[in-house]
Amino acid sequence: MPRDTLTRDQIVRAAVALLDEEGLEGLNMRALGVRLGSAATAVYWHVGSKDNLIALAGDHVWSELPLPQAPAGRAGWRAAAEAMAVGVHGMLADHPWLVQAFGAYLTFGPGKARHDDHLLGLYEDAGFTPDEADRASAAVLTFVLGNALGPAAAAALQRKLAHESGDAEARLAEGMAQAREVASQYPRLRARLDTPDAAEHGADYGSAPDQTFAFGLRSLLDGLEARLRAQR
Repeated sequence: MPRDTLTRDQIVRAAVALLDEEGLEGLNMRALGVRLGSAATAVYWHVGSKDNLIALAGDHVWSELPLPQAPAGRAGWRAAAEAMAVGVHGMLADHPWLVQAFGAYLTFGPGKARHDDHLLGLYEDAGFTPDEADRASAAVLTFVLGNALGPAAAAALQRKLAHESGDAEARLAEGMAQAREVASQYPRLRARLDTPDAAEHGADYGSAPDQTFAFGLRSLLDGLEARLRAQR
């Protein structure tokens, strides 16, 4: 595709698809140019650099998040705040490379700013002061990111093993067996490994139990709601 027929939006959408498949380590202008049927130089002309492209791709993903409105009255803030947290969690599950990007690239733009401004508005309308809204929204986002970190790391590891020589599944199974062997030396971990479910799902040792995200988010919002009640 010639440079003058390419658009930045086409490039960003193709970059998101490539990142979803190959992660940050798989993104380069040559591979993206092949996907677009264009030269790498044409891609550079539109986006400037790989770092800028990652920022654009990340912001494109943020811009697709819905912004739920809180029902009338202060009591409705919680449902909207929970929906936004669940939305970000789902976004990071669909695009795990974005979790990696937070630690290595500047990710900013109107899409994320739109999300952040709406979220702060929910907390302020609920009755939090601007300072408290900053802290509350940051606490929830940090919790969401923490829960997305494990799956993102697992996806990166799977890609790494798949691209290396040898039997990736066998290497992963060997590593998990070694991890279980170390864990079995500690009584509480050993007790959990000895349950029937652990034998069935032994390869998942170290992963979060089911409903961990829902439990943690509910507990965090319970605490914020209790602060509001105390202030009133």
